[in-house]
Amino acid sequence: MSTLVTAAQVAVGINVLLLLGLCWVWGRNYLQLGSKHTLGMLVFALLLLAENAFSLYYYLVDPKLSAWFSTSVPPEAWYAMLLFHVLETVALAFLAWVTFD
Repeated sequence: MSTLVTAAQVAVGINVLLLLGLCWVWGRNYLQLGSKHTLGMLVFALLLLAENAFSLYYYLVDPKLSAWFSTSVPPEAWYAMLLFHVLETVALAFLAWVTFD
């Protein structure tokens, strides 16, 4: 069970780092270009960053929820959460690759 928790934490941490990089690029591009498309990408990344930051907070910092996640969540739920986090990591990695290329 702890392996699933750790894998989810790592995936969310990677998501936060990727989203910070994407926000930096898209924020800079929006300031230079002012296009609605770039603004849309920036807002999308900021909202997804907020979601991942909250997840990371709940997984690592919040004393009640982090203990509950580590001990009381059934493995089936962890498999589902891990799958979503990993799929999001793959999608963000591809988006970062396209953006930074």
